[in-house]
Amino acid sequence: MKMAAPTASKAASLGCNNKPAFPELDFRSGARVEELNKLIQEFTKHDQREYDDQRALEIHTAKDFIFSMLGMVQKLDQKLPVANEYLLLSGGVREGVVDLDLDELNVYARGTDYDMDFTLLVPALKLHDRNQPVTLDMRHSALCHSWLSLRLFDEGTISKWKDCCTIVDHINGATNYFFSPTKVADWFYDSISIVLSEIQKKPQRGMPKVEKVEKNGTIISIILGVGSSRMLYDIVPVVSFKGWPAVAQSWLMENHFWDGKITEEEVISGFYLVPACSYKGKKDNEWRLSFARSEVQLKKCISSSLMQTYQACKAIIIKLLSRPKAISPYHLRSMMLWACDRLPANYLAQEDYAAHFLLGLIDDLQHCLVNKMCPNYFIPQCNMLEHLSEETVMLHARKLSSVRSDPAEHLRTAIEHVKAANRLTLELQRRGSTTSIPSPQSDGGDPNQPDDRLAKKLQQLVTENPGKSISVFINPDDVTRPHFRIDDKFF
Repeated sequence: MKMAAPTASKAASLGCNNKPAFPELDFRSGARVEELNKLIQEFTKHDQREYDDQRALEIHTAKDFIFSMLGMVQKLDQKLPVANEYLLLSGGVREGVVDLDLDELNVYARGTDYDMDFTLLVPALKLHDRNQPVTLDMRHSALCHSWLSLRLFDEGTISKWKDCCTIVDHINGATNYFFSPTKVADWFYDSISIVLSEIQKKPQRGMPKVEKVEKNGTIISIILGVGSSRMLYDIVPVVSFKGWPAVAQSWLMENHFWDGKITEEEVISGFYLVPACSYKGKKDNEWRLSFARSEVQLKKCISSSLMQTYQACKAIIIKLLSRPKAISPYHLRSMMLWACDRLPANYLAQEDYAAHFLLGLIDDLQHCLVNKMCPNYFIPQCNMLEHLSEETVMLHARKLSSVRSDPAEHLRTAIEHVKAANRLTLELQRRGSTTSIPSPQSDGGDPNQPDDRLAKKLQQLVTENPGKSISVFINPDDVTRPHFRIDDKFF
């Protein structure tokens, strides 16, 4: 006997209609998931900036000035490697692009102090041997930190750098020179100051205006005025290694979200020592391991929806957890990487799940605070929150609880902040120059000269490669011809 199909009303009563009767809600806050998704989209719209030809040319001019300056620093006393490879990252140190301590940094705000920010890792020393895992001297240091003996280098290197070392005499009469991050930073700041003083004595047409040069702990922050733009460069002296540290070797044995998407060789192409010490470490001797180059590769495998949510969540916590400075955006980045390992890739690729990602990141951060546990992604046995007091973690956990109770309101506040920063930038641009700004090497003539073509190419690279690594190979004897490498592509 044939049976008629149920009518729509009967289907609904029988549960055949999968459409929920109510809008999807967040159980904790009562916020509508659809509204949170729209707020994250609005934040992304205002936070992501598009660069026209004028702005692209200003970016090139500032970059050209910084690399010219570093070429002159190398010539001062020949300390820096002649053929050097810098890692240029979009976003300043305060944005968590590198694992550095923020408590010694002056507060700069986008819109008020700068319009665009970059971090530039500049190798003071290079040790590029891929043949075996790199073993560091970690006997005196906390996990994820190391001293660096110059015995790994030749006599010429020791002679050049021994004034930037702490000296330890052994019982057997031998002398060991340990590369000092604080002394290197002092030397770097003094050398940059000397070079900038010389450059400003002979200004060239179209040269950026140096608005600020400050030493923030072991970081040198330079704000340049170029046309109607202000560019913040956080310049970090580092030690560069090829290969992979032995202390992180076990991490390679685990399954990760990037397996099959990029090769292991891309992930372990190199690492750095950056000038930061552990909570109880000796500032003059201790460096911190940084996997900034690997993180650039891993970001290729993270969905745009999750990355946009991470940026929105970061904007909330930077304001909320700024005092005391116990939580860095880098902690949030680590939690995002752990989430990518934990959750299915097809789930994280859902474009309409941004609200769930935001609530999950807040929950993860609060969980880490309550348990005072945030493992380093590459060296999980290193707990990045271990040094915090119970009072500090509970203070921040309570602040996060207020966000979790009303995420929509905190998103609206973050949107207003980024819109206000954009308004300040536009106001400055209206008051500033509206004509094309030639680079220091340009004669300001034919607009179809190479500088204009380079500006267009740079604009294309910036828009097509958001957040990617831009390595620059530069010869200090010919700073007019830098060579770009974005990941593994040369330009």
